[in-house]
This record gives sequence, structure tokens and C-alpha cells, in this order.
Amino acid sequence: MNLTQKFEFRQSLVITPQLMQAIKLLQLSNLDVATFVEEELERNPLLEPAGHNELSTSDVSDETSLFSDRGERASQDHDSLGGAVEAFELGLEAWPNPDLGSRAEIAHNVFSEEPAEAAARNAQDATPTTYTEWGGGASSDEDYNLEAFVAAETTLSDHLAEQLSVAFTSPAQRMIGQYLIDLVDEAGYLPPDLGQAAERLGASAGDVENVLAVLQKFDPPGVCARNLSECLAIQLRELDRYDPAMQALVEHLDLLAKRDIASLRKLCGVDDEDIADMIGEIRRLNPKPGMKFGSARLQTMVPDVYVRPGPDGGWHVELNSDTLPRVLVNQTYYSELSKKIGKDGDKSYFTDALQNATWLVRALDQRARTILKVATEIVRQQDGFFTHGVAHLRPLNLKAVADAIQMHESTVSRVTANKYMATNRGTFELKYFFTASIASADGGEAHSAEAVRHHIKQLIDSEAPSAILSDDTIVERLRASGIDIARRTVAKYREAMRIPSSVQRRRDKQSALGNVLSTAMSDRSRNIEPA
Repeated sequence: MNLTQKFEFRQSLVITPQLMQAIKLLQLSNLDVATFVEEELERNPLLEPAGHNELSTSDVSDETSLFSDRGERASQDHDSLGGAVEAFELGLEAWPNPDLGSRAEIAHNVFSEEPAEAAARNAQDATPTTYTEWGGGASSDEDYNLEAFVAAETTLSDHLAEQLSVAFTSPAQRMIGQYLIDLVDEAGYLPPDLGQAAERLGASAGDVENVLAVLQKFDPPGVCARNLSECLAIQLRELDRYDPAMQALVEHLDLLAKRDIASLRKLCGVDDEDIADMIGEIRRLNPKPGMKFGSARLQTMVPDVYVRPGPDGGWHVELNSDTLPRVLVNQTYYSELSKKIGKDGDKSYFTDALQNATWLVRALDQRARTILKVATEIVRQQDGFFTHGVAHLRPLNLKAVADAIQMHESTVSRVTANKYMATNRGTFELKYFFTASIASADGGEAHSAEAVRHHIKQLIDSEAPSAILSDDTIVERLRASGIDIARRTVAKYREAMRIPSSVQRRRDKQSALGNVLSTAMSDRSRNIEPA
């Protein structure tokens, strides 16, 4: 056995508790950071909150970033925070007839029950309110809290957002979808007019309607409707009961609210027995589908960054100072204690408290600077979105932002999680601004994957029933437009948008055309009656 000696140098990074704290703070939301700071204030006697009147002019200037279309930026303070910060950086990897009242009043008239029936149903469905009613014995412990054993309730917004992430892969469509979900009230309804949504997002009305059509297929049935008639129609389609007679009934709910059964029977073209059955079906539907999730506490989404138009035609990026917890280290208190403390154990405790307090202040400052740098670069890269709308999202990934601001990709990833940006087009999570790219056929600038998906959908929507486009034909047309894309990518994007194959689309469109023709012939023969 030969024994040899050699020198070997290895570089390693020790993850200290303070460094782990800094990494944790970076990826927390503003509400979680505020909670964390409150806990530290209670735990550390050397920390105290700083009032807004104690902020210096330099602090305010550090929270603002200005840049123009030519890429000029205002100066920012990037002084080194010492070896601790260097280690921190290294370790971060309504109804048309006004006399009928509101939607709620009409729903009350249509779905109202007899008093005896309502009382019996309420007694049956009532939730137990005491421990004894739940089946347990009496408890003499006043501190017993049943709520501690109840799981957190899923809100309607959370339920819809989970389905949104599966229904759409396009960042632009997810933006539109999330914007619409944020408009849904607790009953599950959207505002009647969504024109402002299209204008604010810079998207076409057709794009908003297409996303809305998918949202209206979400669970619970009837959600995202703009009025009661639309809500009931969605549920009836789900049950495959939306025939012409039922459609006429749903479109004249005002007559049902007035109990004008004779007029309804004439409009629907049915007899007394059928109209009674149809009304029974309507009353078994849910006029407020969102209420099954309960009335969860409304939590306002507070943005971390504001983006406003600048005076020079650029964009003004500013941190939301209200979400930045500010704490100070009470050095005077520490100095007084150092003179009076005699025990070594007490001195060690306050020395650790001083070190932790200093680290927290530095970590909060570094977190604010990093969020500002990342947000500023995102706005610079996605200038087209802020100026022209969602169709102008550029291809962007974490590496592009990380290289531009000389940080690691993992740092950018942490910053974009649970952080929100308030813009002229709405409030969006930072991660929504990242989208994949498709190469250009002529060697020019790459195309955003969202723009390519939008182009594919436009081609398919405009195809005639007699000339259905195959995936190969779509590839040829995209390449003619300067988009270099493979057939399998077209198929992947088409399936992600839930668009069937060319064979299935041909069958569906020809079947739909046949149904329209047969319905027209039926209506014509019904109108031509013998005198």
C-alpha cells in the first residue's frame, strides 16, 4: 500500500442561522414578513419599531427606481453591507326591467319557499353550535376551543385559482383569468360589463370572452356568470337540460318572479304539466353557487411594488413603503445594560440579542433592495406589456433577469414568489411576467410562447367547416409568418388550450352546422301553420 500526501483546497459555505433567516425573509410575502417582525420585536429587547417620521431622505430615495425608454436609470445606493451581506448573497440560490329590482330580489322571488318548508329545511341543515350538540358531553374547561380542530376553509377564489392553473398554460390567459377571478363576488357572480377588463389588460374583448367561457365551466356549476339567467343556463347545460323550451323560461325569469305562469306556458310552447316540471327543475338549481364555500374573511392583496408612468415616457418603479417593516437597534439601551450587567450569562444573552437584531435590520434592508432591483428589471424587459397590453409579453426567464442584475437565478426565483406588482393594467404576481420563447424563422427576435399560442388559436378560430387546418398546415402558416416551430409543439400547445384535433373539429363543426340547419327548418315549418 502506497501512502501519499497532498494538499487540497476546498471552498465551502457555512449556512448560519442568520443566513437562513435572511433567505427565509426574501421569499416570504409582505404579510408573513410583518408577522415575523412582530414576533422578533416581542422576543428581542434590543429591537424597537421605527416610525415613519424617523425615515431619512436617503431611505426614501432607496425605495424608488426611475428609468426611461433609453434605459437610463436614476442612481441608487448600492453600498456594501459588509461581510454579512456578501455571505447573504452567496447563500441565495343587473336586469333590464328596473321595476323588478336587483338580481337578489328576483332570485328571492323565483327560489322562495313556503314558510313551513323553509323552517323544516333550516332545522335539518342547521350546524351544531355547542359541544353537546356535536355528540360530546358537557365540558367545564373554559379554555377548550373547538375551532382549533377545524381545518382552514377553502375560499371560492382559491378553488377557482387551482382550476385556473390547470386550465391554462398561457401566461396571458392566466393573467386574464386571475383578473376575472378577483372580480367574482362571494355569490359567484361577475360584474355585468367586462369591457373595462379588456381595456385595462390591453387584450381584445374576444380574448376575455374566450377565457370567461372556460371559467364558466369551472366548479361549482354556474360560477362566473354575469346575471341570474346566465348562471342557471350554465347549470342546465351541465345537466344537458338546456333545450329551447327551457331556454325561453330562463330568458323570462321576470315572468316567473311575477308568477305569470300563463305567459310562460305560451312562450315555452308547453302544457301545464311540462311548465310545472320545468319550474321545479329551475328551483332545484343553485342561484348562488359561490355560497357553498362560505363567507370567508376578505383579505386585500397588498402590492409590494408600484409601477406608474414616468414624466419622460418611461416607467416609475417604487416599493410600497407601507409593506416594509422598519425596526431599529436600540444601541443606547445596550450600552446602559453593558455597564450594569455582571453575570457572564446575562452578557452573552444580550450580545446574541444585539447580533440578531443587527442581522434582522440588514436582512430587511437587503430584501427591499433585491425586490426593487428585480422588479425594475422585469419592468424594463416587459415594457411592451405595460405600454400596449398582454399580447406584447416578451419571452423572459429567470436567467435573463439574474444576469442583468448580477444575481443568482435562485435569488430571482425567491423574490418573484408571493410578491405582487400594481400596474396600470392591474395587480399581478411577479412570476406571471416570465414566459418561454419560440425561435424566429428568419433569425430575428424570438417570439413569446404566449404570442405563438394566441396565433395558433386565431388560425383555428377562423377556419371554415369545409377547410379544417391540420397541425402540419398550421406549422406551414406559422413559418410563413416568421415563426419557426415544430409540429409536435403545435400539437402540445393545441392540447394545452383544450382544442381537439382536426378530425374531431371537422366532425364537431359539421355537426353544429347540421343542427343549425335542422333547427331553422323546424322553426320555419312551425311558423307556417294552416289557417
